[in-house]
Amino acid sequence: MQGLSKTRTEVPEVLVLEILSKLPVKSLTRFRCVCKPWSSSFQTPHFITKHHRNNLNVLLKRCNGNTHGDIHYFSQLSTEKGHNFSVKQNIHLPFFENCWYAPVVDGPCNGILCLHDHDKAALWNPSTREFKILPQSSVQRPPLVDSTSFGCFGFGFDPRTDDYKVVRFVTNYFEENEDEGLMAFWSHQVELYSLRNDSWKEISVPEVHAYGSPLFNNYINGFYYWQAIRDSDYLILAFDMVDEKFSTLPLPQFGGTLAQYYLQLLDFNGLLGAIFYPREGTDKSFDLWVMNGSWTKTLSIESVPGVERPLGFWKNGELFLESSDHELVLFDPSTRELKNLGIHAYRETMQIIGYVESLIPINGRSEHEERIVRRPARGSSN
Repeated sequence: MQGLSKTRTEVPEVLVLEILSKLPVKSLTRFRCVCKPWSSSFQTPHFITKHHRNNLNVLLKRCNGNTHGDIHYFSQLSTEKGHNFSVKQNIHLPFFENCWYAPVVDGPCNGILCLHDHDKAALWNPSTREFKILPQSSVQRPPLVDSTSFGCFGFGFDPRTDDYKVVRFVTNYFEENEDEGLMAFWSHQVELYSLRNDSWKEISVPEVHAYGSPLFNNYINGFYYWQAIRDSDYLILAFDMVDEKFSTLPLPQFGGTLAQYYLQLLDFNGLLGAIFYPREGTDKSFDLWVMNGSWTKTLSIESVPGVERPLGFWKNGELFLESSDHELVLFDPSTRELKNLGIHAYRETMQIIGYVESLIPINGRSEHEERIVRRPARGSSN
């Protein structure tokens, strides 16, 4: 009787890479050791682009108090079905621990975050666990300046040069000097950092004043957006990451004033969005306007009790909110169900960051080298 012969089936390399592109970064990091061709393929622009469209993750930035000793940190939330966004681990960034409000978060942009406080700034890829501290600016300050502060930041991608850029608004202060007859005044500069060049340069200052810290991601399709004011007019300031130029947009005619309503800009399904909600009252309503050639009201949520402010949209239009008890809740507009996720923070320190996993390198150092600590959450403690 003739024995059965074994046959070996070769899976096409294209199919293998297609399957691998759907895996989380943690798995791909282990698979680098399988064979050199795989390791090389994971670093190609084609694979990186295909991969970062998958695997959505959620970070929560928060703080437990308002003293200088209370440190802001990040919590990695579980997005697995049935886990109700429980805390998987807490992440502490020593680079920002001696700052009052640190870090303000801009992004994500292709899975990369820009973190900053005053003159400190860094890029962070939480998927590859790479962290890059940005160099100090070499841009010249005006002569006789007494102090300098750093205001609004912006972070985005320039597809023409395949470069990541950071915009920073600078204010230079000059104190009063009676002996020399000088009055106190200030002047403005704008700086632009290029990851490709790893350096800062000065660019033209816009004719409007940008203000505010973003709760949502304000980078959308090559542009970064800020709230702004010119004389007494409120508007939106935009920066084109490719042309490196500023422009302005009007606010929606939402039927109120910014003295009555808070405004937050956001990326809503790849379009610029503006969400308004009242400054007063224990019940909050939320109106979402979207810019697609012109402003259109897209969503109106009436009278949600016991909440303070919006933190971000999730799948199927669900909305993360901060409750009046300063806990993280999830609101479903279709059923009006308000689910308490059992995560607490000091008032107005929470920020939700939803990002896709990314293999994009940022020419930094490992989290271990930067003494970044990841601690698993203990039991049910959030």
